[in-house]
Amino acid sequence: MREEILVKIIELLGTFTFAISGIRHAAAKHFDWFGGYVCGIAVAIGGGTIRDVMLGVVPFWMTTPIYIICTAVALLTVAFFGRWMEPLKNAWFVFDTLGLALFTIAGIQKSLALGQPFWVAIIMGCITGAAGGVIRDVLLNNEPVIFRKEIYAMACVAGGLAYWGGISLGLPAEITAVVSFFTTCIIRFLAVRYHISLPILNGEEKDKL
Repeated sequence: MREEILVKIIELLGTFTFAISGIRHAAAKHFDWFGGYVCGIAVAIGGGTIRDVMLGVVPFWMTTPIYIICTAVALLTVAFFGRWMEPLKNAWFVFDTLGLALFTIAGIQKSLALGQPFWVAIIMGCITGAAGGVIRDVLLNNEPVIFRKEIYAMACVAGGLAYWGGISLGLPAEITAVVSFFTTCIIRFLAVRYHISLPILNGEEKDKL
């Protein structure tokens, strides 16, 4: 019961932070309120929906309207307070990273609760955290963030491994979630701050006709 409450709290926080990230990206392209809401809801529930479908359960947002309402609150937050948040350096990047970490944890916890092995749980955590951002970028006609040089999905993997390590050591779920959260965030922050990226594949250019 306690773990179920923890998952719900993490999903709500992740929904809010990811929704703000998606709505802000839509605002940068001058979408209207409805377009912003669509982008916000896509990034907020997209990864979790794919996860739940793959796990064979009802998508989390279909069990209660609170996630739809949470996205609406995020829309109003950006609409009315975005101008004061704009000068804050990297504020939107922080929201995206927080959502990434929170949803990674939620995906892992839900997968484990459904009896999945840890390697599956880590994959589900990555899908929950990163897939929403991919959907957002497709809607906005941007290059998906997971295909860019910066560390993104690999931060989810690191957070998942940290969660597995905490559980293996017998740490309480709350402490393990905190360790996983900070691991994901720190790796993402350091990767962007110091321009750390995975090696780039070098392929031959296509022959010109």
